[in-house]
Amino acid sequence: MKILWVKVGGLWPLNVGGRLRSFHILSELSQRHCVTVVTTHRPDEDPNELSKHLPNCERVISFPYAAPKAGSLQFAGALARSWTSALPVDLLKWRVPALRAEVERILGTRGGDICIADFLYAAVNVPWDTSVPVILFAHNVEHMIWRRLAANEHRLWRRALLEVEWRKVRRSEGNACARAQAVIAVSPLDAACLIENTPSALVRAIPTGVDTEYFSPNGTAEADGHLVFSGAMDWYPNEDAMLFFISEILPLIRQQIPNVTMTIVGRNPSARLRQAGDAAAVGITGTVDDVRAFIEEGAVYVVPLRIGGGTRLKIFEALSMGKAVVSTSVGAEGLPLLPEQHYVRADDARNFSDAVVSLLRDRTRRKALGAAGRDLVQTRYSWPNVAQTFERHCQEALQKL
Repeated sequence: MKILWVKVGGLWPLNVGGRLRSFHILSELSQRHCVTVVTTHRPDEDPNELSKHLPNCERVISFPYAAPKAGSLQFAGALARSWTSALPVDLLKWRVPALRAEVERILGTRGGDICIADFLYAAVNVPWDTSVPVILFAHNVEHMIWRRLAANEHRLWRRALLEVEWRKVRRSEGNACARAQAVIAVSPLDAACLIENTPSALVRAIPTGVDTEYFSPNGTAEADGHLVFSGAMDWYPNEDAMLFFISEILPLIRQQIPNVTMTIVGRNPSARLRQAGDAAAVGITGTVDDVRAFIEEGAVYVVPLRIGGGTRLKIFEALSMGKAVVSTSVGAEGLPLLPEQHYVRADDARNFSDAVVSLLRDRTRRKALGAAGRDLVQTRYSWPNVAQTFERHCQEALQKL
């Protein structure tokens, strides 16, 4: 196949789950197909690095672009435009005219048999009136993230804005699913949700993957009573999870085990999170070159997410390293994991703290959970297996033309 892959928000470095998933699938597909990537990079990122790490791609074209951040004048402009547009502000801010022009040029010269719109944000940069079929790669059910954001917002004025936003996201997501030749979701649960929103759509699912060789136990001893979380801290659901953990869960844990320590690993932590971490004696690293050493040090890996969509690669990475995981239902949503066999599920502060304390006091159970998780991901969820499923769904979509 000649594949045109469109992704805004960049693909390198591999510091967030969406980049990891897309990069590994692209890496596998480019070994068997002719792949052109059109993407963006932040001004502080080197676009040549992506080309170096995807040597089998025919072309990698990247445009400099940084989406406006909330509170900036550019974001205020996008917000104002959204009030007179059917598009939500979260999609408007990802319109990249230069990238869209390049996509139109490639498709106009029949530079692809199929076009992959990677995330809903890419879909606003892809022309739907082309003869080349478009597949939407839906890493999340985006409207569910925004709906949960609204449900967890206590400020009335902000909740009102979020109520409008999530409904506009749902409408945009439904339109994209309806117009796409096919939609590839990242779990059966996400697929069912997308079909419920757009019954006419052809939706298929792929499993979540992990690099089981890279994320593997290296023999480093865990630190007694040490907890760890990893993730991009400029993604609001991760920040919300950590603020919730620090304020409501960690004090309950320390009532029973006073010397418990905690490290939060991930890029761009906000001043608000750093202040909360300092007050609670929680380590916050910011960007690190290699997250594995921090995961290895943890006795328990915690995922107290209350908001989210798609699937959390971070859990598979921790399991691949043989770590015991405590997660909310939202955190483990969409993953083929059995509570008490592969991880411990807890959805409120008291139950979460009790689960963590129980594991910290029971090394044998920690090791059993970690070993079961490692065995699961190693045997069934490597990236080559995931890419083959993705490839099969693309070929199925082409056959339906």
